[in-house]
Amino acid sequence: MLLTKKTSGGAGSSSTAFVHSLRRGLQNALPTVDRRSFLRRSGLGLGVGLAATQLTLVKKAKAATGGSIDGTGKIEVKRTVCTHCSVGCATDAIVENGVWVRQEAVFDSPINLGAHCAKGAALREHGHGEYRLRYPMKLVNGKYQRISWDTALNEITEKMKELKAASGPDSVYFVGSSKHNNEQAYLLRKFVSFWGSNNCDHQARICHSTTVAGVANTWGYGAMTNSYNDMQNSKVALYIGSNAAEAHPVSMLHMLHAKETGCKMIVVDPRFTRTAAKADEYVRIRSGTDIPFLFGLLYHIFKNGWEDKQYINDRVYGMEAVKADVLAKWTPDKVEEACGVKEDQMFKVAKMLHDNNPGTIVWCMGQTQHTIGNAMVRASCILQLALGNVGKSGGGTNIFRGHDNVQGATDVGPNPDSLPGYYGLAAGSWKHFAATWGVDYEWIKKQYAEGMMEKPGITVSRWIDGVLENNEAIDQTSNLRGVFFWGHAPNSQTRGLEMKRAMDKLDLLVVVDPYPSATAAMAAMPGKPEDLNPKRAVYLLPAATQFETSGSCTASNRSLQWREKVIEPLWESRSDHMIMYQFAQKLGFDKELCKNYKMQKVKGMDEPVPEDILREINKCVWTIGYTGQSPERLKAHMRNMHAFDVKTLKCKGSVVDKETGYDMSGDYFGLPWPCYGTPELKHPGTANLYDTSRHVMDGGGNFRANFGVEREGVSLLAGDGSHSMGADITTGYPELDHVLLKKLGWWDELTDAEKTAAEGKNWKTDPSGGQIRVFMKNHGCHPFGNAKARAVVWNFPDAIPQHREPIYGTRPDLVAKYPSHDDQKNRWRLPILYKSLQTKNVEDKLHEKFPFIMTSGRLVEYEGGGEETRSNPWLAELQQEMFVELNPAAASARGIRNGERVWVSTPTGARLNVQALVTERVGPDTVFLPFHFSGRWQGQDMKAFYPDGAMPVVRGEAINTATTYGYDIVTMMQETKTTICNVEKA
Repeated sequence: MLLTKKTSGGAGSSSTAFVHSLRRGLQNALPTVDRRSFLRRSGLGLGVGLAATQLTLVKKAKAATGGSIDGTGKIEVKRTVCTHCSVGCATDAIVENGVWVRQEAVFDSPINLGAHCAKGAALREHGHGEYRLRYPMKLVNGKYQRISWDTALNEITEKMKELKAASGPDSVYFVGSSKHNNEQAYLLRKFVSFWGSNNCDHQARICHSTTVAGVANTWGYGAMTNSYNDMQNSKVALYIGSNAAEAHPVSMLHMLHAKETGCKMIVVDPRFTRTAAKADEYVRIRSGTDIPFLFGLLYHIFKNGWEDKQYINDRVYGMEAVKADVLAKWTPDKVEEACGVKEDQMFKVAKMLHDNNPGTIVWCMGQTQHTIGNAMVRASCILQLALGNVGKSGGGTNIFRGHDNVQGATDVGPNPDSLPGYYGLAAGSWKHFAATWGVDYEWIKKQYAEGMMEKPGITVSRWIDGVLENNEAIDQTSNLRGVFFWGHAPNSQTRGLEMKRAMDKLDLLVVVDPYPSATAAMAAMPGKPEDLNPKRAVYLLPAATQFETSGSCTASNRSLQWREKVIEPLWESRSDHMIMYQFAQKLGFDKELCKNYKMQKVKGMDEPVPEDILREINKCVWTIGYTGQSPERLKAHMRNMHAFDVKTLKCKGSVVDKETGYDMSGDYFGLPWPCYGTPELKHPGTANLYDTSRHVMDGGGNFRANFGVEREGVSLLAGDGSHSMGADITTGYPELDHVLLKKLGWWDELTDAEKTAAEGKNWKTDPSGGQIRVFMKNHGCHPFGNAKARAVVWNFPDAIPQHREPIYGTRPDLVAKYPSHDDQKNRWRLPILYKSLQTKNVEDKLHEKFPFIMTSGRLVEYEGGGEETRSNPWLAELQQEMFVELNPAAASARGIRNGERVWVSTPTGARLNVQALVTERVGPDTVFLPFHFSGRWQGQDMKAFYPDGAMPVVRGEAINTATTYGYDIVTMMQETKTTICNVEKA
């Protein structure tokens, strides 16, 4: 039975009027003061007799009585980080006799400034939630039955061995998690490598893989360039495909501070969102037309000579080619035809960007989840390069990630095309990690099927096709026969009907999660008899939450934070890294997996020490600078959050950590990567990437020389004088290796031991870090070189971003002008359809049968696939129904009234039964559905298919049951933002 939503009076109530009157009076009477200062002055935020500023990591705190409030027990304060979105809000959990009794937002955190959204405020319930999976279970005759851990581990690993013997290691697929901490994500990639496959992936594939590919191939690193905090220095902010007010609520604090000092806010979205409500200028575009819009802005910028010519000359390659393409193709009439925005508004927005400098761009999945997502991302990058906004405070590209550690899991976790740190799969990379892991390279190679060790695996977005596709078309010996869903929600992926078929065909399906995800119910729900594998085995394993272990996580701005364990694992749950170790024991490679780690006892069982895993990361992930963030430095930052500036993130003066004596002076909070060299080098981290106004030992930098030094006779290196402050090399230069160091005459600045380690190596494989130390500390130069950013990415299918209509669309008139890619025979081991399917859809006139553009997005109350937040009674009360937003004109034409039940149908054959929300937030041609729901399947409640007592409180149709086929050609990002549907009254 659903909870009853509570209300507090209508809009016209006297209490509401009083609140508005009081607020106006306070605004007029009080000077502007930040939240941290206000709370300190007022004395608010005191809990259990403790001021928020007194709460410290690890250190035990007691109430004034000397213990608990009743004087009988002990109270501990544990500092952790919210496990929902990627903002990185810190929380102090107050634990009494091992029970988490309450929580307080950390007022000293420079990231969340004492604020929480609804999800963050309800974290305690996530840890102590009553709807968790409590013990291992197995699907027997359609019902889940309790089994022991020993039985589960034995049966699962025996099945894995059978599949490996019969079909090879690539027959088993591992879906990792963006909820894993860095140490667990790293260990899972190592685990899968020792199993002998690259068939692993995680959530980032279907949220920001197009960002990573597009941004990294433009200027070097595939991540957010600046920070939420730095947005307070922006003079204009363009949000495109980002509803930050709901998806990243606390990030809006920094934007609202920026607005107080004159920052102009522009929001571009097919839907009038809560973020758009804060905008100075709202622009409604047709979903999927980001490139026409962005290049339409560039048209006016180029036409009026508003581009930063000196910056482009010194730091950008290929902008002239882009300029010619833009002026020829994206005249105002073509822009209006494609995206629906008139010339006067386009000009107005372009002028706002030019007149207000520096400016930043924010994007999220509204821009990434498209068949041309990589091109859209690069168009945003090109706009910022044209304006000279990259590499400066208040500028850059602020790319908000979704999950709490999706950034870290991407950086060091289970990617199918790279090892941790984006090291590729070439033999040199494998040998680098083999040396760090202390295992023989040839031993690892023997675990792989012949020829597969250096071949990228299947992406999580297409594991379905790894099961269903004809084997002759797959570039591996066997179809997928076993799948691990290790902290991943299946309802976050498209093509739900086909996913159900794929689940039914498997030999082995293992779900490892604190809450039984929609996978559990989908697996137990009866499917088509012809699809069901009678030998299929399905297991549910209870993982501990991130509050029941310790470890680091990386926020969107690249800052690392250390979580302290709040409570011991509840019921029979075990930490993810303990489970990996126990699987490895059964599979026979536990000694290799954990060779470099000490063990600690948890519930009487061995568990690898997270600090030791991080230290191993510190020893090998030189590429992106995960080497300076030792556990000790991170813990010191967590204990001393008050020491860091809320705009710059820099430590204010000399602040010494009382527990370790570590002086944090010069550090940026969380040592945002890249934090180069060994921890002893004391690199401060990099708050803003590519900033030439700072010394490299103060977080400065330049664009990465990752694409060679010359292209068709044109230098790719940065121009004279375009170097980071204080660099001894004052022009462009290639990336650092032993040869360059010798040519420069700096080789003898290495110690003898460093010379031995560095000989024949580059900065990314030198295990001593000596090359980095000499290049950065002694000479102020950047180890990844100094080159120009690429406006033209010649190694991508579209060197200059091109608009292409979606495969499923409502504008057949534009398909001829902007067709999709040609079909591909082999991308990530699988064939993929583009133009043939798009053409067929036009010929079948699907746009007549399904006249609405269907798009999706987030709600502030729920997160990700939603199982954990919809299992939280406090959050479940806030949003109890899955719904579709429908424009009043479209609703009237169909006889649909607000609140009525409707059917949403798509070309897949799926039909979703949801509630109608009639609103002008969407245009007449568009409908919007949130993507956090599951637990209902085409009108049927799936309650009976969950384990007893472990189903979410709120259940609803998953939009991805109905979403259609379509993938980005570079990354296999799924298309979720632009497909088609029809809506009918139920």
